[in-house]
Amino acid sequence: MELKTDIFDLFDSRWALLTAGTAEDFNNMTISWGGLGTLWSKPVATIYIRTVRHTHKYLDSNEYFTLSFFPAQYRKTLAMLGSKSGRDIDKMHMEGLTPKAVGETVGYEEAELTLVCRRLFRQQIDPTKVPVRIAENFYDGDYPHDMYIGEVVEILS
Repeated sequence: MELKTDIFDLFDSRWALLTAGTAEDFNNMTISWGGLGTLWSKPVATIYIRTVRHTHKYLDSNEYFTLSFFPAQYRKTLAMLGSKSGRDIDKMHMEGLTPKAVGETVGYEEAELTLVCRRLFRQQIDPTKVPVRIAENFYDGDYPHDMYIGEVVEILS
């Protein structure tokens, strides 16, 4: 398994479409907080999701999730998927994206790159352990994030 990319650009500039659930019942959301590396002798992806996000329950109740990256022409779709909740709209049938079964979870036909991950770990970020200047910008009276670490079990391109 090999991945050659600018990992800082991948999340920050290109964003990722996080999808969790099964082909019959899944949800997605656009994320820009994440990282790739090695932990416990495994290739891993780390993501951060607020506990109030609709996708959070799908991450907790499913072992697998995907991180999909798309060509620039999908930027508006990704922006919408990051700002609207699956509680309010039917994200599963968004125009322009074609969901497909990927192992035990879901990816997209249009994705240039998809990382299939098996959830290994989840822990809530404690805002009191974050530098004050960061906590004030991201957690002042707001809901915390859970950090998820997933083993990258497959790379599709």
